[in-house]
Amino acid sequence: MTTARPRPIRLGPKSVTALALVSFVGLVAIGWPLFADRDSALTDHAADAPWFFALMLPLLIGVVVATIADCGMDAKAVAMLGVLAAVGAALRPIGAGTAGLEPMFFLMVLSGRVLGPGFGFVLGAVTMFASALLTGGVGPWMPTQMLAMGWFAMGAGLLPGPDRLRGRRELVLLAAYGFVAAFAYGTVTNLYGWVTVSAGNQQAGIFFVPGDPASANLVRFLAFLLTTSLGWDLGRALLTVVLTMTVGGALLRALRRATRRANFEAQVTFEGPETGPRGEAPHRTQVTYDVE
Repeated sequence: MTTARPRPIRLGPKSVTALALVSFVGLVAIGWPLFADRDSALTDHAADAPWFFALMLPLLIGVVVATIADCGMDAKAVAMLGVLAAVGAALRPIGAGTAGLEPMFFLMVLSGRVLGPGFGFVLGAVTMFASALLTGGVGPWMPTQMLAMGWFAMGAGLLPGPDRLRGRRELVLLAAYGFVAAFAYGTVTNLYGWVTVSAGNQQAGIFFVPGDPASANLVRFLAFLLTTSLGWDLGRALLTVVLTMTVGGALLRALRRATRRANFEAQVTFEGPETGPRGEAPHRTQVTYDVE
């Protein structure tokens, strides 16, 4: 007997296209300074990067809309998305000002694991948007944070063995992913900040120098990470590991139980009338489930 894995939000053709587009634009927007020539017009507009990133916000919203259009997300999925996003947004301010201790990251890992990569990306982006509104952190950096958090949660949904790996082995896998992905999240968001705050501030050999070879700027960027954000990234990664290994099992069971009871993928179909033993034409209802 095959067990269904409820997935409230799937990645369909429209959402995959939108996600690929916004990811490509995001990667170009984040990484262009490393590869632009010294004489390129792009290097004269490093200070305009916030406006360029602001253009990503409509693209991120487009991913959410395309995903909803693809899967026909019902009220139950919207409700779960809203609840998890609200919890994640409430968790972020608890420790964000203390060595980068942000418990929302472990919630994103477990939610993406149980509910799939499509749900994970939408949840990550929506949670970061809601937390920015809650903490007053709305600014040109917000689309980058939304994109990075979407990638972070989506990656958890792409991990192998969702039907076979259970128990402590699964928790170890999720903890290892959360540890590495927490540093990746910090690297992506710091690359954006490194370029925008470096204009006219190139002392100490850790700031971006427009037009320098990519290798030289990468060395400066690594130095920038080590001197400014290593403690924050390490705190975020370690807290994600600790929370995943201690309370992750209970939360995984709760999320899986909630998705089973919600029956996100249940489809009701109606069979045509059949003639009964007395000539009646009873109306029969059949509930079918999509099985991956």
